[in-house]
Amino acid sequence: MTKRIMQKRTINKILKDTYRKQLSIQFSLDGFSFCISHIPTKEIQNFGSYIFDKTIATPELLLVEIESILADNSLFNQEFEAVNVIHQNTLSTLVPATLFNEDELSTYLDYNIKTLTSDFVAFDSLSQLEVKNVYIPYVNVNNFFFQKFGEFEYKHHATILIDKLILHTKNNASKQFFVNVSKRHVDIVVIENSKLVFFNSFTFATKEDFIYYLLFTAEQLQLNPEEFLVRFIGEIKPNSELYNITYQYIRNIDFIDIETPFFNENPEILDYSHYTTLP
Repeated sequence: MTKRIMQKRTINKILKDTYRKQLSIQFSLDGFSFCISHIPTKEIQNFGSYIFDKTIATPELLLVEIESILADNSLFNQEFEAVNVIHQNTLSTLVPATLFNEDELSTYLDYNIKTLTSDFVAFDSLSQLEVKNVYIPYVNVNNFFFQKFGEFEYKHHATILIDKLILHTKNNASKQFFVNVSKRHVDIVVIENSKLVFFNSFTFATKEDFIYYLLFTAEQLQLNPEEFLVRFIGEIKPNSELYNITYQYIRNIDFIDIETPFFNENPEILDYSHYTTLP
């Protein structure tokens, strides 16, 4: 069963280019979210988020869940000028462009994850760095979206996360430590002077696992927990279990500072929780 978290339609009216709509969809084995926005202004028109009661076991069962969500919501039946699909998983690795060979995609993943000969491997080019992100998308879900919407663009969530954070920190040359939290995974991104210092994704089951990865990364980068600042993104709230244990060991913690007027009337919807889905 899927728990429907929120869905809202803005009361703002766009008088020009009302047909120029973009649909962004992000999904993982733990949930699904979407955002409909006006392309010229990036104004959000519709937003929805769903959290699955249990982690979906396979891509095949994930597709069943996604098909049900789209069938129950008429918003997906309208015309979109652009459709962007975001695959969120830990089946990825970053490769410097200077070392990248498109004929060796599966080889890059073999160092980090177990792959099958039948796996389809894709890659993204990060727009802010000379880096490629090699990953395994859920092909069956892509095929469904193609049948539903026609042509669309898809990327891995880490590609969007890193590119947006590079832009977010472009006027700050100091070392920036970001933690993107999801139900079972955490992405740690460290940026300094518009360059990627560190990126990795970790799977965690307990709050102790979670804080271990943060402290281990800080130690490797020789960061003092009494001094450096952690900024959270994703599914984490103030005074939550993960927040509180982080504060026990790291003195300076905060949430990424972004402004999304669409959510102002709904304080229970945290814009930083959907950082990579929003335009």
